[in-house]
Amino acid sequence: HRYTEMLGVVIVGIGTAGRVRVRDLLNPLPNSAIEKLKLMGFVSRRTLGNIEQVKQITLEEALQSDEIQAAIISLENQFHEDYVRMFLEAGKHVCVEYPLALSVAAAQELWDLADMKGKVLHVEHIELLTESYKQLKQQVNGKELIEGSLHFTGGPLDRQRTGFPAFSGISRLSWLVDLFGELTFKSATLEEQQKQHYWKMTVHFLTKSSRPLVWTEERGSELKRKKEIHFRFKSDTLDHFPEAPNSHVGVFMQDLNLFAQKLAGQTCTELSEKNRILHCLDLADKIRIFCEQIPPS
Repeated sequence: HRYTEMLGVVIVGIGTAGRVRVRDLLNPLPNSAIEKLKLMGFVSRRTLGNIEQVKQITLEEALQSDEIQAAIISLENQFHEDYVRMFLEAGKHVCVEYPLALSVAAAQELWDLADMKGKVLHVEHIELLTESYKQLKQQVNGKELIEGSLHFTGGPLDRQRTGFPAFSGISRLSWLVDLFGELTFKSATLEEQQKQHYWKMTVHFLTKSSRPLVWTEERGSELKRKKEIHFRFKSDTLDHFPEAPNSHVGVFMQDLNLFAQKLAGQTCTELSEKNRILHCLDLADKIRIFCEQIPPS
């Protein structure tokens, strides 16, 4: 009877994340819900043939196949919304890399569509699954924040594909909301030097107890990928990430297991998870609108 419970999965997009998804589905975590998922093929805009015996299929085949019950969307951010909608409308469960969409209105529509279709919509947040983040969360829990900042630097991004910086950096925003609860957006600045592929976005928030939090995303050709934190609490100050051993289970595998558990009905998308995702996208929208307003001349 075991095979009656298998769920067919397709991966859409074969970039770095997509290839990790292929690997994880072919080598599932033992005794996990992932063992019930069967990789039926992948969709790519490039012609790649087979990858590790997994066959390339067309988007139409993926949407129409009765053997495929779920899709994992690993495309550039600009395509997430359209592809999530297509697969939900075709009656498939969906796992998508963050961000769910490039506006909160679109994200809300997609949740509503998933509810209407009775399908699982799962948004990957691997940054919340890293060991160093889990340790950080433990260290922050129960403490009273006085003020804090999170500064992220990384290489250049193609804004066309990744969206406005508040969206491409949504995982950092997710951290702040997961650590300190819902935030109120106060103000933001965005400085850009397009020739140098450089930009720096600085955002000011207040926590529920009106404590200031500053989030900075900075990207450019010369910048190395790193995060710096400075959280001042009533009791002490945290200004570096806790040392954490690497988990023996990769973050994408942990995420895949969360998706598989939802598909198996072992756990559902908690309202708090959905609310956090929508709250972060709402903040990202507010930041974008604020930065794109042309100053009065």
